Amino acid sequence: MHVAAKVDDNIVDLQARLDRVGREVLDTGQAVTFEDFYAVMPSHAYLYRHSGDLWPAASINSRLPSVEVGKDKDGKPAKIKASQWLDQNRPVEQLTWAPGEPQVVADRLVSNGGWIHRTGVSCFNLYLPPQRKAGDPDQAEVWIEHVQRVFGDDSKHIIEWLAHRVQRPGEKINHALLLGGAQGIGKDTILEPVKHAVGPWNFSEVSPTQILGRFNGFLKSVILRVSEARDLGEFDRFGFYDHMKAITAAPPDVLRCDEKNIREHSVFNVTGVIVTTNNKSNGIYLPPDDRRHFVAWSSLTKDDFTAQYWQRLWSWYATGGIWHVCAYLADLKLADFDPKAPPPKTSAFFEIVDANRAPEDAELADVLEILHNPKAVTLAMLLQACQQNISRTGEFAAWLEDRRNRRQIPHRLETAGYMPVRNPTAPRDGYWIISGKRQSVYARAELSTAEQLAAVRAL
Repeated sequence: MHVAAKVDDNIVDLQARLDRVGREVLDTGQAVTFEDFYAVMPSHAYLYRHSGDLWPAASINSRLPSVEVGKDKDGKPAKIKASQWLDQNRPVEQLTWAPGEPQVVADRLVSNGGWIHRTGVSCFNLYLPPQRKAGDPDQAEVWIEHVQRVFGDDSKHIIEWLAHRVQRPGEKINHALLLGGAQGIGKDTILEPVKHAVGPWNFSEVSPTQILGRFNGFLKSVILRVSEARDLGEFDRFGFYDHMKAITAAPPDVLRCDEKNIREHSVFNVTGVIVTTNNKSNGIYLPPDDRRHFVAWSSLTKDDFTAQYWQRLWSWYATGGIWHVCAYLADLKLADFDPKAPPPKTSAFFEIVDANRAPEDAELADVLEILHNPKAVTLAMLLQACQQNISRTGEFAAWLEDRRNRRQIPHRLETAGYMPVRNPTAPRDGYWIISGKRQSVYARAELSTAEQLAAVRAL
């Protein structure tokens, strides 16, 4: 026990040393100058370009000297405050976050759909590229072996996904990595050098609760890790999955970023999502037709690793191994990796899908079969079919009538191949009036929009 505790202490010390790496690479030792700031005109604040922090005018004027701009009518030096000089000489009209673009993007602004050209204006790019030390890609074998040990045959796709994030941070990968397995098998350890390869400031870590919250500064990331997706609850799991659609894949190409103390601004949707979880049965929700997740699951446990294994790996990281991994990921050939194609579906993917199947899915399929799988269906039609065939449908009618389940019904119908159809003549609520009552209507997903509307009107 004493030896294990000592090893754990050593690993914590090594982790602290690695955390200092990200701070050291940006430390130039230079004093604050005018060239360090830009005037952000919409908020009339002053952006410190090395960190993205906004300074008020009072702080600028107390830190930087006034600027002589000529002579007054008496021939004496005329001066203006530092903040005023920045307003006139280093203004930017907009903030964004766009990997691959220069720090100040001239003659362009970001609209909802992407770049628009406008002569004479400029946009400040909050993206800070990684600052990496030299490494040898041929010496990254220790890390590669660890990934292969944990995730076996799935490791090739994982490594190529990570290499894409390092090499092409401005290009969207249209699927997330879902890395699962027991605690203590090194999922976090795999990602440690990747964090430095993309820049620690471009690697965000959030919980599912934060993802569903108002503030979303985490969108400004090359890699977004959503940690420990578990126990979300029946509705929240669906809500989390729906909310993640826009973040996991593009379009949309541009997202609105809302951060505390910073004016809401547009950022490019290029973040790569990694979801980690220890739970296969009560973790993330995945429908059978999902095309946004590559699922890799490890069968190992923490007992498959010795304390010496972790000591060796983290010591190797601290003595240059991290930079060898960075070099390996930066040089890896990606000719066979298509970031826009749906990912392969692994056996773990189908296990998660099956774990999310509720008894109501089979019961709903039975009711739809009784109705001969109509082109369009309403909740009232489902209830009537249940009541007329109680011997076959059992208690499913009671489940449908329970208002606590109303939020789940659209997801159950979606699993069965039906999607909601809004009434275009009722833009406020989208309901259809059938038999004198406002109702939601669901149509078969494989039908065209015109065919769906025709099927609904036929009711």
